[in-house]
Amino acid sequence: MPPTSLSTPVPAPTHTASAPSPARQRRRHRAVAAWVAACAVALLLIGLAGQWAARREANFQADSIRRAMEVHVLGLRDAAGKYNYLPFTTGLHPLVLAALDHPRDQAAKQRANLYIEGVNRRAGSDALYLIDMQGVTLAASNWATPQSFVGQSYANRPYFIDAREGRNGLFYGVGQTTGEPGLFISSPVRGADGDVRGVITVKVSLRQVQETWTFVRDPILLTDARGVVFLSSVPSWMYQSTRTLAAAELEGMRRDQQYGTRTSFQAVPWKVERDEGAHSYLVRASVGGRPRQFLAVDERLPDLGWTLTVMADHADVDVARERAWMLGLLCAVVLLLAGLYWQLRERRFAEQRDARRDLELRVRERTHELDEAHAFRKAMEDSLLVGMRARDLEGRIIYVNPAFCEMTGYDADELLGKLPPYPYWHPNDVTQHWRHYDAMMSGQPVRSGFESRLRHRDGHEVITMVYTAALIDADGKHAGWMSSVVDITEQKRAELRQRQNDEQLQHAQRLASLGEMASTLAHELNQPLMALSNFASAAKAFAQQGNQQLLVSSLDEAMMQAQRSAEIVRRIRGFVRQRTVGTEDCSVAALAGNAIALLQGEIRMRQARAELRIPQELPDVRGDRVLLEQVLLNLLSNSLHAMQTVPPEQRVVEVEAGLEGGRMHIRVADRGPGIDPAVADQVFSPFFTTKTGGLGLGLNICRTIVEAHRGSLSFADRPGGGTVFTLELEISPPP
Repeated sequence: MPPTSLSTPVPAPTHTASAPSPARQRRRHRAVAAWVAACAVALLLIGLAGQWAARREANFQADSIRRAMEVHVLGLRDAAGKYNYLPFTTGLHPLVLAALDHPRDQAAKQRANLYIEGVNRRAGSDALYLIDMQGVTLAASNWATPQSFVGQSYANRPYFIDAREGRNGLFYGVGQTTGEPGLFISSPVRGADGDVRGVITVKVSLRQVQETWTFVRDPILLTDARGVVFLSSVPSWMYQSTRTLAAAELEGMRRDQQYGTRTSFQAVPWKVERDEGAHSYLVRASVGGRPRQFLAVDERLPDLGWTLTVMADHADVDVARERAWMLGLLCAVVLLLAGLYWQLRERRFAEQRDARRDLELRVRERTHELDEAHAFRKAMEDSLLVGMRARDLEGRIIYVNPAFCEMTGYDADELLGKLPPYPYWHPNDVTQHWRHYDAMMSGQPVRSGFESRLRHRDGHEVITMVYTAALIDADGKHAGWMSSVVDITEQKRAELRQRQNDEQLQHAQRLASLGEMASTLAHELNQPLMALSNFASAAKAFAQQGNQQLLVSSLDEAMMQAQRSAEIVRRIRGFVRQRTVGTEDCSVAALAGNAIALLQGEIRMRQARAELRIPQELPDVRGDRVLLEQVLLNLLSNSLHAMQTVPPEQRVVEVEAGLEGGRMHIRVADRGPGIDPAVADQVFSPFFTTKTGGLGLGLNICRTIVEAHRGSLSFADRPGGGTVFTLELEISPPP
């Protein structure tokens, strides 16, 4: 029996599928066409709904603008109309008539000044003044101020001209004397015979209206009959024109000095879009440095000769359209899902009806298939080499397969129902086991797997790779965790053997390099040994002669030659026997110097020389000193071998280093014949060599060592002949 009774998916019964009938295909095509038509109609309705919502919001905004406009119109009419009576009533007073009848009587004009000043103070207007028929001011409420109107001529002002001709005057403009804008209301002063004797004018400031408009969110502006903006909540639009002014209009404003000394009026910086027959229109303008779009409505004030324009942010219209589109799309999606659900439901019912007709036959087939599936599942579990382990939400083991039991040495009955700590946990890694267990129980298992060391029941260690995923039951609920446990013990051992083989191969390459230098080493050792023999013979002769001074000198020289021989032997022995000690900070100059020192005998034997150009201020490189010295030694040896056919004076091997792009570049260059392009692709291939009796592993091992240091090894032709090998390495991080 299997260790537990987890359910296994059962293969569906095999039936021969019949080709769909033409009638079924036609029904399917009609259904697809109906769905396409429904989607097209839905999109059309959504678009129409968005346009309807946008028009509705625009109409609502227009209504809101009209209601706000009524308030602003009442405010403007109140500001202009509450002083209409003042010029007429003031012109009825005898003191005013006396000043007009006796314009040279200073006392009469002073009494008129005092009277007009009192009336203006009680009324609260800006200024009130009396003008004779020639347009010269006789008396004014500001007679005692530096900017008094008395004596000033206003014959060019339209309000004076209208009142002189017997009509009430109304005019908005900049004051000729004060330079302050205001509304001028004038009325003729008539004598007892009804003839016009003079003009009374009151100046009213609209400053309060302007200050009120500064608090509104959207622009409001007031234009005169010529389209010039003289009042606006946007200061930059003041005294700009909404249309192109004719030359006659500009001349009239210059003559009337309506807006002071201004002779040109730029167009308002906006773009207007109007629909034919619509009361509102769109305005695109930049306000506060930000482009905006407004819905604008104009209201003409014929009695004042002005046009009031109130705007509202058009973004609300776009929001309404987009909201309608989103709502329409949501409804369409809901209907689509409902239709799909209904179609799937009907299809399921049809399938169920078809299934019931074949139920008895399929029950027999299913029973047979279940038996086969059970046998197949048991055979699959028995043949699996990967251990499978399932745990519930409390961490209790609920399933193990035979491979896992064999991996741990415990039977299924001994593991099922166990809670941690599990018996196969390695006693030295209990803390790590608990950490992985807690991560799994918190719902955050290591997705990429983790390495775990287990203790077999007989005591030997088993190294595994564990992959954990959520266990979902038939209802789609999280029921626990399923883990795949892979035995990687042999893989780990193979990796260890591979590392040992690599080290042995590198050691063999060093021995091979030493073999190539054997004759040179013999020559190196022969010189100090011969010198040692000569100095010993001389010492013997000096001893017989009793020459103490020469005897001591010969013995000293013999000792020096013995030390030289010992140093050569020590250096060779250290190169052969040394083992890598791991990563450390290595001086580039020391690496190159040690490699050249080992090859010094071969360099002399080949009548060559080495030039070392390495700045002392270069930073260290990070790596294994022994392996890096082996790379440089091999490159230098190859360079010396490559120059054996060139004249002795040209046998120069150059070693230089420098920083490029934050990495160390060490170059070893020779002046040999170079590398044949035909074999350039095989230079780093194992067992490829151009040396007689060579192994063909030197450059391959060198590249392997360099790439293990996260570096690169490459070569190129040297200008003028020869080859340059470039060793690129990482530098040590700053302390």
